[in-house]
Amino acid sequence: MTALYELAQQYRADADKLADMDLDDQTLADTLEGMGGELELKAENVVMFARNLEVTAAAIKDAEAQMAARRKAMESRAASLKRYVLENMQFAGITKIEGPLFKLSVRENPPAVEIFEPGLIPLEFMTQPEPPPPAPNKTAIKAAIAAGVDVPGAKINRGTRLEIK
Repeated sequence: MTALYELAQQYRADADKLADMDLDDQTLADTLEGMGGELELKAENVVMFARNLEVTAAAIKDAEAQMAARRKAMESRAASLKRYVLENMQFAGITKIEGPLFKLSVRENPPAVEIFEPGLIPLEFMTQPEPPPPAPNKTAIKAAIAAGVDVPGAKINRGTRLEIK
């Protein structure tokens, strides 16, 4: 099976050979169209495979989101069940339960700070986040270059893309 790049090389070589011949435009166009059949078929097959990969990737992304939601629900349910056991042990006045699989005990947590009014806390007890590093403003740079201003370290680049309709 011939690879797409090999077909493209062959087409290009054949087109260069035809350009050297003294053919009228219609004959040249017809000959090039006839030569491109295998290349076009191969390109279409490659694009179909790419679309198949995109659909598969989207399905995986959806499955990931569903699994993440399911994981969060299970974690929440587990925390709720543990809270339920703790509350009922406390209500009954039981501090310890020993069984063959688990040893449950009600324990106090270490002291923790609770912030109820952040605006009242003095500045000395506040942390200052690191400012973000400066980043190029591509919109401003593009506008400046389009206006004729030389921006060192930047240039306008116009690439190409494959459009599939």
